[in-house]
Amino acid sequence: MSNTATLALVGDRSPHVASHTRVPLLLDALAARDRLVLDAYWISSQDAEAEGAVRGFDAVWVLPGSPYRSEAGVLAAVRTAREEGIPFLGTCGGFQHTLLEYARNVCGLTGVAHAENDPDAADPLIEPLACSLLGHEAAVTIDPGSLAASVIGSARTVERYFCAYGPSRHLETLRAHGLRFSGHDQDGQVRMAELPGHPFFLASLFQPELAGDGSDPHPMIRALARAAVAHAAARAALPV
Repeated sequence: MSNTATLALVGDRSPHVASHTRVPLLLDALAARDRLVLDAYWISSQDAEAEGAVRGFDAVWVLPGSPYRSEAGVLAAVRTAREEGIPFLGTCGGFQHTLLEYARNVCGLTGVAHAENDPDAADPLIEPLACSLLGHEAAVTIDPGSLAASVIGSARTVERYFCAYGPSRHLETLRAHGLRFSGHDQDGQVRMAELPGHPFFLASLFQPELAGDGSDPHPMIRALARAAVAHAAARAALPV
């Protein structure tokens, strides 16, 4: 089986966003350490608006860097990955927009908004955090039996954040419609989400791409790479 797969990196690439500059190091490390070769393509949030922009990729990673130039493009990428069973990872802004997409398109909460994009919204799903997590490290407790637990391999982890917004309301509705919140901070605030039944669908408010110095990819990134390779193998096995 080939250990090569294609990866869509969704976000507005910038040399000033630490997570973006870290990606090449992580891809090199995955190839060298794990023999997982990801052929990665950056897709801007505006380009992601195009029909099927991430269709055909073996994995989709919505990276930090919000506010994105196109909220609609990011939501379209999340939806395609969710509906078409493409392995998916959303980190920081990617996590926030994952919840926003699910609320609107699965839960029918069409009026919810992201306060960073719409500060005057009547029904913000994502609001400023009571305590900003810009540049912070904090513990996350992982739910047993979850995808997050199987990936991270422990019940507790300490992760790096660089964000000032998080989910604030309607979480019980999202949970009732099938989204699982599998990681929480010490105050019980949601920090990870996943979608049971999907081949690989995981999102975190923290930024696993910033763990360490980039030479040893975080387990979540390694798991995404493995899921992408499995997806590529399954596609290759389909009859022509």
